[in-house]
Amino acid sequence: MIDPRRLVVLAAVALLALNPGMAAASPAKPKPAAVPAVAPLPPAEPLPPPKIYLFRGAMGPIFSTGMDRLAEKLTKAGFSADVYEFTICRWIGDRAIASYKEAPAPIVLIGHSMGGLCSVIISEMAAKENIPISLVITIDPAHATDDVPLNVERFINIFLSDSVLGGGNVVAVPGFRGHYASYDLKENSRVSHINIEKSDDIHRQIVDMVTQLPRIPPQTQVDAVPLRYLVPADTLVELWDSGVRLPVRRGDTMASIAAANRVPLWTLAQSNSLPENATLTPGQSIIVPRHLTPPDAAAAMAVPAPPPAGRK
Repeated sequence: MIDPRRLVVLAAVALLALNPGMAAASPAKPKPAAVPAVAPLPPAEPLPPPKIYLFRGAMGPIFSTGMDRLAEKLTKAGFSADVYEFTICRWIGDRAIASYKEAPAPIVLIGHSMGGLCSVIISEMAAKENIPISLVITIDPAHATDDVPLNVERFINIFLSDSVLGGGNVVAVPGFRGHYASYDLKENSRVSHINIEKSDDIHRQIVDMVTQLPRIPPQTQVDAVPLRYLVPADTLVELWDSGVRLPVRRGDTMASIAAANRVPLWTLAQSNSLPENATLTPGQSIIVPRHLTPPDAAAAMAVPAPPPAGRK
C-alpha cells in the first residue's frame, strides 16, 4: 500500500512541473519598451530673398518709367531688383537661370508691355531647366504673350483688353496648378497703357507680395482656383492670388459671404457666374478670392492718375 504522504509529494512535483512559476513568486511582468515619440517636424526654413527682374516695354525709358519706380521701392524694401530692356530678354533669362543654379533663390519677373511678354519667355526658358518661377506679374503685356507655363507658382495679369499697345489676355497652359489671377481694367477710363504700370497702390501690393513669398507654404497650390475679373469702372480692387472654394452654410447669402471674407460682392458674382442676389443652397460651393497670407490692411489698388491725353 502506497503511503498517502508519498502521493501528496508526487502530486506536488507534478504540479510544479506543469506550473514552474508556482515554485517562487512570479516576477513582475516586464513593461513593453516605450515607443519613442515622433519628433515634430521642424518649421519650414524660410526661403532666401527673391531675385527680382523687371522689364520695360518698347521705348521703356520714356513710357515704362513705372518699372523704374517700382524697382526703387523694391530695393528700398531690401530686395535685389534690377530693371532691363525687353530687347535683351533672353540674355537676362540665361543670367537668371545661371544665378539660380549657383545659388537657388525665388525668381520674380515683372514686365510692362513687351516686358510682360519677356517675363513669360524667361519663364518658358526656366521651365526647360526645371527651374520654378515664384511670381510673374505682367502689366498690359503685348498681345503676342504666350500662355503661362507649368513652372510658374503664382501669376498675375493686370491689363486692358481694348489696348492697342498691350491688351495681352494671358491664360495658363492646360494642367496649370499654380495661382492665377487676371484683372481687365478696360472699364476704367482713367487707366491707359502708358500709366497702368505707374500706380503707387499697385506698387505697394507688389512689394507686399514679394515680401510674403518666403513665407508661403507650398501646399497652398493644391486648391487654387483661377480668377478672371472684368473690374468695374473706378473700383478699388485688391490683387488676390487666386480663388478658393468654400461651402455654403444654411442662411448664407452672396452678401453675407462677401462680408465674412471681406471681399466686394461683385467678385463673388463674377467668379461664380451668379447674380449678386442669387439664392444659395447649403452644400454648394462658392469661389472666393483670397490672399495666401494675410494682406496688408491698406492693400487696395487706387485709380491711377489720368493719362496725358486719351487712352493709347
